[in-house]
Amino acid sequence: MAKGPVTLSIDVGGSNIKAMLLDPRGKPLTERVKLPTPRPATPAAVVATIAKVAEQAGAFERVSVGFPGVIRAGRVLTAVNFDGKWAGFDLQAAVQKKLKKPSRVLNDADMQGYGAIEGSGVELTVTFGTGVGSGLFVDGKLVENLELGHHAFRKGETYEQQLGQKALDTVGKRRWKKRMKLAIAQLLRVFWPRRLCLGGGNARLVDWKLPAGVVVVPNEYGILGGIALWKDEGKQ
Repeated sequence: MAKGPVTLSIDVGGSNIKAMLLDPRGKPLTERVKLPTPRPATPAAVVATIAKVAEQAGAFERVSVGFPGVIRAGRVLTAVNFDGKWAGFDLQAAVQKKLKKPSRVLNDADMQGYGAIEGSGVELTVTFGTGVGSGLFVDGKLVENLELGHHAFRKGETYEQQLGQKALDTVGKRRWKKRMKLAIAQLLRVFWPRRLCLGGGNARLVDWKLPAGVVVVPNEYGILGGIALWKDEGKQ
């Protein structure tokens, strides 16, 4: 058994809501459980689904949630790929009330970044799924709310418009991969990261030799990074 608080770590994605129990050091205690993200993905429906995956996961003392949007003090500022009135919604308070456990919420790409980084120098995590998320870290410290997916990329469109799921479905894998190679080159020129971590469900399509310092990381890091939300507790 875990010596210390067990964390229920939840990754809210565009397709699925996934959860896993972590020990105080962030090691998995259970297999990952998941349920489809509700449609429409309103605040009430998402919180209800979080409660369902929590019930399946087992006993826990605290909760970490990675959410695809800008988060400030547990409150959602944007959720461009979800339905309903998310702007200003206090997701952290809603989850805490529903699960009756201390809860913390962070942007999902930031949470995946915590699972992927080594903690030295400039490290950039970019996730490719329904949308495009990003997390920037300097010596292990998060630079909050980098919404790279909505920054201009090419041909008057953003990274998300060119590399999100809709773009992949529209242009196909071959053209999507070509765009991805251009994006990697541009990110390296702009940020000069020591490590560039490519994550999210569609990172599995990256099947070519990558430049030095560029790595594809498992999607499970989006859950494993949840332990970092409690690093100030001094119990890890």
